[in-house]
Amino acid sequence: MIETGLEGKVVVVTGGAAGIGRATVQRFAAEGCRVSVWDVRAPEAEPAVDYQHVDVTSTASVEAATKAVVEKWGRIDVLVNNAGILRDAQLVRYRDGAVSGLLSDEQFDAVINVNLRGVFVCTRAVVPSMIAAKSGVILNASSVVGLYGNFGQTNYVASKAAVIGMTQTWARELGKYGIRVNAVAPGFIATDMVKAMPEKVLDGMRGHTPLGRMGEPEDVANAYVWLASSGASFVHGTVLSVDGGIVVGT
Repeated sequence: MIETGLEGKVVVVTGGAAGIGRATVQRFAAEGCRVSVWDVRAPEAEPAVDYQHVDVTSTASVEAATKAVVEKWGRIDVLVNNAGILRDAQLVRYRDGAVSGLLSDEQFDAVINVNLRGVFVCTRAVVPSMIAAKSGVILNASSVVGLYGNFGQTNYVASKAAVIGMTQTWARELGKYGIRVNAVAPGFIATDMVKAMPEKVLDGMRGHTPLGRMGEPEDVANAYVWLASSGASFVHGTVLSVDGGIVVGT
């Protein structure tokens, strides 16, 4: 096994109860990290991790969780801002000569609140302890659609593109404190939610991916672990696409 330098590190994973988040929790735990899952739902039994009920859109909830982790383990070494939701809809849907649907305020705000505000609130809460330690790693979940757009995902694309902008800004602001900040941009990943889609849709995803398959949650988790590791000590302010070449294939 390649030495990552992660054993004993304290890692917070938001949205760690399922999907990519759960795979990320398991990978960091396998590296010997002390992992705290922040989610609005409890994960399935994970004896190697700590769980806190956290609403990432709430400053009070996040600050309380940050305080609890620091009191328990003394610091936070890695923050993985993984929590995210979807509320897909076309900006304006037009059919038979009339407007038949709109992207609602509620759909737009819900996605921005979790996917963008949540990243901001969690990072702002955790960074002071990292500055005090003169080290830390912030890893943000973006998406390839944040780089290239996607039909019917105005709100999701806006949130993921903005996460890239925040990542690059924080890289400039926090590097002098020994804090590295990077983003990961997954492509089509076979989470339970995605696998429940119609087979025709899944075939389309595979067909648009040059490697001929969808990614697994572990593929993204491996990227997070590498970016947090000592092997990526000079990787800062970047966006790592984990997409099977889908950008090339579109």
